[in-house]
Amino acid sequence: MNLYNTLTRTLEPFTPLKDHIVTLYQCGPTVYWTQHIGNMRAMVMGDLVIRSLRYLGYEVTSVRNYTDVGHLTSDADTGEDKMSKGAKKEGLTPDEIADKYIAQFEHDVSALNCIPPTVSPRATHHIPEMIAVVSALLKKGIAYETDSAVYFSVERFGWDRYTKLSRQKKQDLVAGAGKGDVQDQGKRNQADFALWFFRTGAHAQAMQYWPSPFHSSAVPHGEGFPGWHIECSAMSMKYLGETLDVHMGGVEHISIHHSNEIAQSEATTGKPFVRYWLHNEHLLVNGEKMAKSQGTGLSLEALIKRHFHPLSLRYFFLQAHYRSQQNFTYESLGASQQALNNLLQEAFIIRVRSTQKGKPLSALVKRFKAAIEDDNNVPQALATVWETINITASPEDRYATLLNFDQVLGLDIEKYATIPVPENIQSLLETRNDLRSKKAYDEADALRERIEKEGFVLDDTPEGAIVKPKDPLAFDFKTG
Repeated sequence: MNLYNTLTRTLEPFTPLKDHIVTLYQCGPTVYWTQHIGNMRAMVMGDLVIRSLRYLGYEVTSVRNYTDVGHLTSDADTGEDKMSKGAKKEGLTPDEIADKYIAQFEHDVSALNCIPPTVSPRATHHIPEMIAVVSALLKKGIAYETDSAVYFSVERFGWDRYTKLSRQKKQDLVAGAGKGDVQDQGKRNQADFALWFFRTGAHAQAMQYWPSPFHSSAVPHGEGFPGWHIECSAMSMKYLGETLDVHMGGVEHISIHHSNEIAQSEATTGKPFVRYWLHNEHLLVNGEKMAKSQGTGLSLEALIKRHFHPLSLRYFFLQAHYRSQQNFTYESLGASQQALNNLLQEAFIIRVRSTQKGKPLSALVKRFKAAIEDDNNVPQALATVWETINITASPEDRYATLLNFDQVLGLDIEKYATIPVPENIQSLLETRNDLRSKKAYDEADALRERIEKEGFVLDDTPEGAIVKPKDPLAFDFKTG
């Protein structure tokens, strides 16, 4: 498999540290509100990479975290903690807010058929691990304390090392750091970032805080909370080791969050933190950036209320490469829903015509594998699915091929290809066939209409009439 590594800006052959064993970390959500479909696209892109690696024979251990403390309203250590802000807005505690939106998130990613990660750690459950990393950095002299926070010294770490992922210039980095923040007189460089915030100053009313061994004359017992960036380093290293094979996240994290992760992790261990950095591009809405403030932070629930099936959104996501921006419109989602329903109908017919177990078609499997081995080119792999629908081959082998591909695509083809046809529909079909044999076409057409009202349609073929679901995805709405 070849993957585009943001660290080197090149397409590289993928070779994990251990033969056919992969460690993968994906930045998860800050759980203070419902995640919009742009966040859902990132989750599906991660799911596709994991499914592809497993399809190719790798054993994958994956971690996707929940940030339930420490993520301020700015990624650059400014503003109020998002969890506290969300808690105050809804009149709940931060833990209650976290529980509420973790449940919503897990419901949504499940509806999109994303495989659960091996581990889903919460930041608040790993404070000791974070304190240990910060303590190690202080001991090495790469972190320092002020009365407001514990900071990571970018200069002590080295500017060239710090910018190796983002490729920013030092002067731009310093000029852009800390804008809008209350100046901490003890902060040595505006590019330095917080590892631990003391419960003082702008954070005196923090709703979540813990004791620490760190020193601030303003705060007894070092009470405070971790910075956002230290969370991912501590949790990823706890579950995956000091060097990860793959780290995934959005392109917006390259310049700050992921650069900070690299710096604090490598300064702690002295080892490379991540071997392959994979970054997904943004989802646009009607050509504009998705934003909650603009009313374009669409949720999966909002789409379902408009009778779009979650798998239609997944199919929509499959049509663009993870490193490409994708533009969402209701028209494009409607087209995806229709295309997926057509695919599932065809799979249903192929399955009905199968009389025995088949084998995946080797030529098509070869093309499918070549697509996902090429930097997880899922759109090209999806094209191979339609080749399978239209190729001249036995239905048994075509069906086996579709199920083989669905290990990666995650469209639940087998589920919808085996929708049971009720006995009354089968009875109507048999009666219709009898009427047609007697050339009673008007009566036969009336039965066709009755069958359609029950959610099925007839497909008259040279081999005889086949009844199939009119709208396979709609069966989920009927059953809730």
